[in-house]
Amino acid sequence: SCQQHTGHDIEQVQQLYSLCEQSLLNYCAHRNEQQTDDIDTAYLSPINLLVVTSWYLRHYHTKRYIAAEFNLAQKTVAYSLSSVLDILHSCVYPKFISSPTNMSNRTTPHGPEEYHKLIVDSTFIAIPQPEDSAERKAYYHAKSQTNYALKVQIACDFRHRLVHVSEYHRGSVHDITVLRQSGLLEHLNDSVQIIGDKAYIGEEFVVTPRKKPRGRELEEEDKSFNRNINSARAAIENINQRLKTYSILGDVY
Repeated sequence: SCQQHTGHDIEQVQQLYSLCEQSLLNYCAHRNEQQTDDIDTAYLSPINLLVVTSWYLRHYHTKRYIAAEFNLAQKTVAYSLSSVLDILHSCVYPKFISSPTNMSNRTTPHGPEEYHKLIVDSTFIAIPQPEDSAERKAYYHAKSQTNYALKVQIACDFRHRLVHVSEYHRGSVHDITVLRQSGLLEHLNDSVQIIGDKAYIGEEFVVTPRKKPRGRELEEEDKSFNRNINSARAAIENINQRLKTYSILGDVY
């Protein structure tokens, strides 16, 4: 079924297709124009290109496997997947990833979210062990199943809507460095702030859990504050967990 193979039902696929239909049609028209030989070459229709790309992201099959399943040339599959991913980024990303620029004008529920509109966290994508020793040091990430990873920072609001996705960084880069290089700090002020974990301590307008004083326990007020912060951060943790259901992110890249 479509749901089993892509993670989306038919209506969701059609909604996705409607966002990038013209770009997919243009790509297919250009592809057909580029075919100069007289040999009939197998190609996928625009909507099937989208379905196969979603299937690829969901299960991370090899391009050779996909080519065999659809009787396509492996070179054709590689080029098509790359092209459709570019189309998705240009057409779909702006529709679903909202900019934090106007966050201060949005209303949010009661509680900590009344004052702190964004929640940020990093996630990693495991990669194979690099051959070069300097690269191994740069990509080292202790939580990865391979000990090496790419790191990406994700920010969301309190309605579980993605607000920002950073460029990838090497696994050893500290979370607060990723935040500083992401451009998100430019949008922060008294009414637009970020909730993060202890890795983000040290930035103005970034609210983090309160650290336990050396040799003493936290006051009850601080414990309650930390519970609220951790409860709020559940939104971004849920998003990261859902992203990992896509094998291209959850498996070794």
